Amino acid sequence: MKKEDCFYLGKIVKKYSYKGELLAKLDTDEPDLYENIDAVFIDLRGNLVPFFIESSQLHKSDLLRLKFEDVDNEADADALIKAELYLPLDLLPKLEGDKFYYHEVIGFTITDSNFGTVGIIKAINDTTAQALFEIDRNGIEILIPMNDEFIVKVDKPNKIIEVETPEGLIELYTSPS
Repeated sequence: MKKEDCFYLGKIVKKYSYKGELLAKLDTDEPDLYENIDAVFIDLRGNLVPFFIESSQLHKSDLLRLKFEDVDNEADADALIKAELYLPLDLLPKLEGDKFYYHEVIGFTITDSNFGTVGIIKAINDTTAQALFEIDRNGIEILIPMNDEFIVKVDKPNKIIEVETPEGLIELYTSPS
């Protein structure tokens, strides 16, 4: 299994008991969807290694208490602290309507109601206060905030996202300075 075929589920943050149980902080709005999974992939030194789950239960809403097979003591558990958890992409719940996962829209075309075709989404930058579409327009990078007020329509079958940005935003990137 490769990382690009998976999604980031969360990170192991601490031990829960002396019997090898661990607590993982999940990166999801719906942690209960993952309460009864059978296995996860753990990133160990850049390799995704499958770990089978003996038992799991939600702990304080956004933490998942995990007991892995063959992790039976504190030393085994210590080795997994801060490890990242991944699941195959096909386990992501399907999103309805205009909702999308960031990885799904890479390669989509962005069109603006006023400007026309802007370019192709090459990445999503979610390291800023507001996530941004990183768009390639013939070698020029254009950044558009992923704001619900800007997104007019998401056409998944045709791989197009229509936006309506404030006047002049796209021209900031395209006009010669």
